Amino acid sequence: MEEKVQGSYNADKIQVLEGLDPVRKRPGMYIGSTDERGLHHLIWEVVDNAVDEALAGYCDTCTVEICRDGSVSVTDNGRGIPVDKKKIVKNGKEVMVSAVEIVMTHLHAGGKFGGGGYNVSGGLHGVGVTVVNALSEWLDVEVIRDGKIYRQTFNRGVPQRDLAVVGNVDKSRHGTKVTFMPDADIFETVDFNYDVIRTRLREVAYLNKGFTVKLSDKRDGREHEDTFRYDNGILDFVDYLNRTKETMFPESLYIEKQLPDSEVEIAMQYNDGYSENIYAYANNISTEEGGTHLDGFKNALTKIINDYAHANNLLKSDDKLSGEDVREGLTAIISVKLKNPQFEGQTKTKLGNSEMRGIVAKALTDGLGTYLEENPGPAKELVLKTITAARARDAARNARELTRRKGVLESNTLPGKLADCTDRDPKNTEIYIVEGDSAGGTAKQGRDRRFQAILPLRGKILNVQKARLGRVLENAEIKAMITAFGCGIGDDFDESKLRYDKIICMTDADVDGSHIRILLLTFFFNFMRPLIEKGHVYSAMPPLYKISKGKRIEYAYSDTELASKLDAMGRKGCEVQRYKGLGEMSKDQLWETTMSPEHRTLVQITMDDAFEADEIFSTLMGDQPELRRKFIEDNAKLIETKDLDV
Repeated sequence: MEEKVQGSYNADKIQVLEGLDPVRKRPGMYIGSTDERGLHHLIWEVVDNAVDEALAGYCDTCTVEICRDGSVSVTDNGRGIPVDKKKIVKNGKEVMVSAVEIVMTHLHAGGKFGGGGYNVSGGLHGVGVTVVNALSEWLDVEVIRDGKIYRQTFNRGVPQRDLAVVGNVDKSRHGTKVTFMPDADIFETVDFNYDVIRTRLREVAYLNKGFTVKLSDKRDGREHEDTFRYDNGILDFVDYLNRTKETMFPESLYIEKQLPDSEVEIAMQYNDGYSENIYAYANNISTEEGGTHLDGFKNALTKIINDYAHANNLLKSDDKLSGEDVREGLTAIISVKLKNPQFEGQTKTKLGNSEMRGIVAKALTDGLGTYLEENPGPAKELVLKTITAARARDAARNARELTRRKGVLESNTLPGKLADCTDRDPKNTEIYIVEGDSAGGTAKQGRDRRFQAILPLRGKILNVQKARLGRVLENAEIKAMITAFGCGIGDDFDESKLRYDKIICMTDADVDGSHIRILLLTFFFNFMRPLIEKGHVYSAMPPLYKISKGKRIEYAYSDTELASKLDAMGRKGCEVQRYKGLGEMSKDQLWETTMSPEHRTLVQITMDDAFEADEIFSTLMGDQPELRRKFIEDNAKLIETKDLDV
């Protein structure tokens, strides 16, 4: 046996991937995934280069265009990629190659490694635009420098010709234009989402005061155009995020601290809500998993408010406010820029520079501490708000303990109405949150009990948009979900204890069903947000119609699909049944159309647009009816009368 193993594994089995082969072989290592998220990451990599030019002081405008053929071009008015030649080893020989070609075809090549090209940049590894080139069917780069236009084209990362001069321009012009077509052999989809791009580019403009970002979509039927520029930077950002909420202070607080190798910007404002919305960035990169800059902010905020409360006799000496208490209703942006950022992974989701913890803490202590001392009225109002939050949290502690599971597999704590699955590996399982006992009964009969669990809900859950945790945990249906999921809630959330990989909202295809689904998503967004951030939440898509003709049965999920299928089947002799609820289906029909992994359609709920999601939840589920009325008036034209279910 030993000889067989050794003989089958030798030097011939070792692959050496050259050039850009590693990127095409394992794209997920460089852009995170090959789904829609990874697709858009290509744009971010090129835009980041334009932003780096802006940080260096050489660029004030970036233009992104989705072209008619579906490709994307990113243009900046920075210095332009250097075009002079450099000696490198290629195929075992020393050759002279343009800097443009080196940047586009060699991993870890660029001007961001301390050579003086950039003081601050988001491009840490020097692989960004190279990866875009490797994962594109074709890429075209144009550079304007010294009165000339240079151009080079690549196919799947391979140069098709040397860099060449293709025109002359005024010497005052300069910049780079990169146009690329994502490789359909690599990505699950190559259809760019305008809203996703718009959200990210607006974010870029907020993070760089005075920087202009233009976006346009030239695809037939999808023409759009936006321009973003914010002279107050992240201060405008916080005001934008809070625009649907009642704020506490007369104006948002802005703090800035400049050091030789780093810069800190903080903008913050409290509102009358109960959720915290804190977003952290490092060198314009959204650090979704936080890091040292966010830790420094949170720790300092808790200490500042506790110290002020004790010093002004608003809090007993032996009482202490928690981090959750002082962050209730807070909207804040923390943006740091530093010379040598230490990110975790190429996708840069967490900052690791230990020095930033103290730098951010000192900046907040100086800025917020001074504000509280100089504004005793708002300061007292803030402390009283946090004390109220602390009391409410104390009252909720016992209820929280009842919902907290001791272990992933201790099924004796599960709610009685849960029909659990037999597989105990969370990676294989899914739970359907079903509207009503009738539909729940049908789903229990039609499911595959090996990996599908069913939790029926009775009625509509609490609208949690304006509710503290204590009141939330009084709701029996919410408690049942928390216990069934097993991962905790709020600061106690622990993804490793999640009992199901997919949480699927399955409601009726009518107005009430949509309302229940929104209530569920509002709860997840406010109290179990990592479920959405980590891609665990889905919405089932039950059919609207059953079409019967003889022994043939078809299902339609929209009025458009119904008309198409009726035409295909011949309208004569067809019987059409409009499903008003899941309970009207037999167990076999529900399985075939909505629950079978082979035939169902699931819509994944994502956090790509967390800011827009927060605004929509605040508008639709908050306590300001005038905002809901305006939303309905603005969007009423999107609803066709024939599709309206009253």
